[in-house]
Amino acid sequence: MTIHTLRPLLLLLTLFSLVTPTLASAPTPEAVALIEELGLTEAETPIAKHPGWKPRRIVVMLLPKMGTASAEYEAQLQAAAGDVELVFDRSGSFIPAPELLVGADAVIGICTEPLLQTADKSLLWLHNYLVGMDRCKGASDTQLEEVVFTNNKRLSGPTIAEHAIAMLLALTHNLPAYGRAQAQAQWDRSLSEGIAFGELKGKTMLVVGLGGIGTEIAWRAHGLGMRVIATRSSSREGPDYVEYVGLSDELLALAGKADVIANALPLTPSTTGIFNRAFFDAVKPGAIFLSVGRGQSTVTADLVAALESHRLFGAGLDVTDPEPLPKDSPLWQLPNVIITPHVSSAGGDSPQRTMIIAVENLRRYVQGEPLLNVVDMQKGY
Repeated sequence: MTIHTLRPLLLLLTLFSLVTPTLASAPTPEAVALIEELGLTEAETPIAKHPGWKPRRIVVMLLPKMGTASAEYEAQLQAAAGDVELVFDRSGSFIPAPELLVGADAVIGICTEPLLQTADKSLLWLHNYLVGMDRCKGASDTQLEEVVFTNNKRLSGPTIAEHAIAMLLALTHNLPAYGRAQAQAQWDRSLSEGIAFGELKGKTMLVVGLGGIGTEIAWRAHGLGMRVIATRSSSREGPDYVEYVGLSDELLALAGKADVIANALPLTPSTTGIFNRAFFDAVKPGAIFLSVGRGQSTVTADLVAALESHRLFGAGLDVTDPEPLPKDSPLWQLPNVIITPHVSSAGGDSPQRTMIIAVENLRRYVQGEPLLNVVDMQKGY
C-alpha cells in the first residue's frame, strides 16, 4: 500500500477519533485532588458486583440554575460513558419527562419522588446533585433494596461553610443595621453601640452534625481562633481542630457551653424538630444560632421566642420552616436575624466540584468500580 492510498485512510481515522469520545479509564487529576482534599469515600463493593449491573442507557439532567449545564461538562460525561448511551435532559426541569426514563439503568440529576415513581424497573444507580436526600421520598421497597444512591455530600461544604461564617461575622459586627441605614442614606454612628457580642477569638462554637459541611464550618471557626466542639451521631471521631466530639444525646449539655451553635444536620426522623424549646432553654444566654442544615430541624415558634426574649443574641438562617418563609413570619421583622433563601451552596466552586464528581462516578459506574458518596437510605445520608 502506497503513501497515497494510506492518506485517505489516515484522514478517516483522524476524523473518527475527533467525533468518537475516548473512554476515560482513570480519574482526572481534578477528581483525584477532590477525593483526597474532601475525604470522599468509596463503596466497599464494586458496582459490577451488583446484580443486574449492565450499563446501557444513562439519563443526565443538565440544570443551568445549578451550574451543571455546559458543552465541556457534556463532553466529559460522554468520554466517561464511552459506548454507553447517554440521554441529556436539557429541559432545565428537576423532573425528567417519563419517556426519557424508559429503559434507563442510571440517572444523574435531582432525586425526587416523581422521578422515583416514574423510573424504569431497570434503574440501578441514581446520583443526586444535592446533598440532602429529604426530597428523595417515595422509593419502593424494591428500589430501596436494589438501587444504589449516591449524592453530593462534602462537595458543597466549603461554600456553605463560608456562607455560615459570613452570617456570623455580619451578626457580630451589626452589619444588618448598617445595611438598613445605608438604604435610607443615613450616616448613623450610634449603630456601633449594637456591636456587643465581642470578638470571636477565644469563644466556643458548637457544630451540630460534624459531617462534610460541619467539618468545613469547624475548620474555619478554628482558623478564627475559636474553640470548637461538636456532636455527631455515628462516633466521637473528629479532626484535630475539634476539641471535643460528643454523641447526639449530649446536645443539650454542650449547648450550654457554646457562644455560637451551627446547625449542619441532615433531615431525618431523629433530627426533625431537634432545635426546640428545650434546646433553646439549654443554650448559653446570648449565643448565636446559625442554621445551614435543614429548616425542619428547628421549631420556628420556639426559635422566635428565644430571639424575642434575647435568650439568643441573634440568628443566621439559610434554611427555615416552612420554605419559602411566609411574609407574615415574625422572623422577617426581628433586627437580630439574617435570612437567606436556602442559597448557601450557591456561588463559589460548588458547581465545578459537582460536575467533577458526577463525571467520576459515571466513569466508575460504566467500568464497574466502587462508587463515591454512597448513601445509606435508611439513615438518609
